[in-house]
Amino acid sequence: MGDRFDDRGGVTVFVAVCVVALLGIIGIAIDGGGKMRATERADYVAGEAARAGGQAIDPAKAISGEAIVVDPHNALAAAQAYLQSAGATGTVSVSGDGKTLTVAVSGTYATRFLPVVGIGSMPVTGHGTATLLHGVTAPEGP
Repeated sequence: MGDRFDDRGGVTVFVAVCVVALLGIIGIAIDGGGKMRATERADYVAGEAARAGGQAIDPAKAISGEAIVVDPHNALAAAQAYLQSAGATGTVSVSGDGKTLTVAVSGTYATRFLPVVGIGSMPVTGHGTATLLHGVTAPEGP
């Protein structure tokens, strides 16, 4: 007859609980690292897009010596073209003085282990800024 305090099968339950917990910890470590890499890439792409847009200076103002500023239309187009070539989506803005470009990239990281607990993807964002500097021997301020 069964004893009221019989613990047969108790180890099986303990092992099952521990395995689920360990899989969760492994999933957090792997998918957390994957999200960090995706965020680093988003920051890199945003920075490069801002630099690409920063190359689109307004030649009429630069040649006449009036100002070193970007042509807003061409800068936006160049930054968006870079984002598209990198397979990223984001927004680009040019400051009112035409000397600073800001790019924000957004996307998602598809998890590998965490779908087991209902987390199929995580949002990822990146930011980049480029400020125009010019000068012969040293850059002048913006």
